[in-house]
Order: sequence, then structure tokens, then C-alpha cells
Amino acid sequence: MNIKIDKFVLSIIVVILMAYFFPEWGIPESKIPIDTISAIGISLIFFFYGLKLNPTQLKAGLKNWKLHLLVQGATFLMFPLLVLLFRPLIQNQEQETIWLAFFFLAALPSTVSSSVVMVAMAKGNIPAAIFNASISGIIGIAITPLWMGLFVDPAQTNFDFTEIYIKLIVQIILPVIIGLFLQRYFGEFARKHSSKLTLFDKSIILLIIYKSFAASFYNGIFRVVSLVDLLFIFVGVLLLFMVAFLGTGFISKTLKLSREDKITAQFCGTKKSLVHGTVFSKILFGNMATLGIILLPIMVFHATQILIISVIASKELNRQK
Repeated sequence: MNIKIDKFVLSIIVVILMAYFFPEWGIPESKIPIDTISAIGISLIFFFYGLKLNPTQLKAGLKNWKLHLLVQGATFLMFPLLVLLFRPLIQNQEQETIWLAFFFLAALPSTVSSSVVMVAMAKGNIPAAIFNASISGIIGIAITPLWMGLFVDPAQTNFDFTEIYIKLIVQIILPVIIGLFLQRYFGEFARKHSSKLTLFDKSIILLIIYKSFAASFYNGIFRVVSLVDLLFIFVGVLLLFMVAFLGTGFISKTLKLSREDKITAQFCGTKKSLVHGTVFSKILFGNMATLGIILLPIMVFHATQILIISVIASKELNRQK
């Protein structure tokens, strides 16, 4: 079995290295208007997202309610509750920041494209995957800020629900609605050029990642993260993924879901969106000094989930042959 290294993961590594060696491009004093470019890019990401949403497939997927509840329950309840179990173990500010980064990861919605691709590869329930991956992003617009509002220090991040939801409406919800209204005119065009739009999405994500890490490197934020902490983050991400994956598998068997639905539940219910993570971090945390650390677990999780799910999907595909 050939395991290919995801090009996007390699791109993230390159961007982080660029931020390390050339952090001055991403600081507020830079002449490059990265904040403006990324803000416009974010709105365009969700505008195209609205263009590509297929109302027919979403309506057809509404009937499989057990699967939907499992996927959304795993995404927005199982993950946060698992991370909450470790909050009493926090002993200092550094651990608080790392725990908050993990909780941010846990509160994020599922990713869309990779979930559907992996489900299709493993011969799972593709319409249900499209429905759950799509609806997860919409639910996350409301749920993720609510979860984070319980633990983010308002004095540290200027966490204001009014301002946050105005940004969410202007940058995310409004573009999605406009995209939906224009779908009859440009929907087919957007779906036809989906691969190019995905490349655009990833470019904006990489820009946001660069900005986040450049500011962190410039201010020396990562000097407070030891190699032990980095190892802890990797092990924590791996354990979180495996517990969620095995948990959704066990519940699928308990609910007597079909093999196709079980694959969809495990693949969609254990994914976390790097797109929403980078976008939400910029909106929720603003220019918070530790933003780079906040994004660290979701980046590690993104690479881990792609690698592990790719292997599992390949095995499932071979099993069907």
C-alpha cells in the first residue's frame, strides 16, 4: 500500500519555516496588507462554499437522523467533553494556554472536502457524508464561539459576542447566503472549478497560518513551548483522535448502523476543519500573542487525521475488493 504525503501538510511546514526565517512580513508594521487580504479571502471562501452547496443532496440526507446525530454529537459534544476532563489537571499559565488550544480544536466543526473524499474512497455513505460535513460547518458558526466563550478571558482577547457575531455575519454567513442565492447562475461553474477553488481556499489558509506564526516567532512566543510540550501536544492529539474514532465506531455498532453509515460516522465525526480553525482563530482571538500556539494542535491534528484516515480508507477499499 502506497501512502502519499499530503502536499498541503508539506505546504504548512514550508509556510511555518518562512514565518520563522522571515517573520517581519507578517507583523502589523509590515507594508504587506496580509490582514486585509486574508479578510477578503475568508469572505470569498464562504461565498464559494455557498455556491457549491447542493440543496437536493442536503434534503435527501435529512432522513438518516441517527447517523446525523452521531456525527454532530461526536463533533460538538464528544470532543469538547473529552478535553474538559483534563481541565482540573492545569497547574500554570502555560498549561492553560495549551489546554485552551486543545479545547479550541475540540470545539471546531468537521472538515468538508477531505471527509467526503475519504468516505468515497472507503465506499461509505457519500450523500450522508456530504450532508454532515456541510451542515457541520454551518452549526460550527454558532456552536464554536459559544463553547470558547466559556473559557476565553475577555480581558486578554477582547472577547465580545456582539463584535464576534457581527464579524461572523459579515465575513461568513452573509457570503454563504449570497452564494446560495447566486447558485442557480454560478453553482455549476463553481462545482466545475472546485479543484481551483480548493487551491484558493488553501492559499488563504496558508496566508493566515503564516501571519499567525510570523507574529508568534517575532514576539518570541514559541520560546515558552518546550520540546516536552510539543511531544505532549502530538501525543494528546493522537489520543484524542483515537478515542473519538473508536468511540464513534462503538456507538455505530450499538445503533446497528450499516457498514457504509459506520464509515461515514467515523470519518466525518472525527475530522476537524483547519479552514474553520484558522478563520475562527482570527475572529475569536484577534491579535492575541499566543495565537500561533492556539493553532498548533489543529495543525498537528490535520496532518494526523489525513494520514490515519487515508490508511484506514485504503484498508476498507481493499477489503471490498
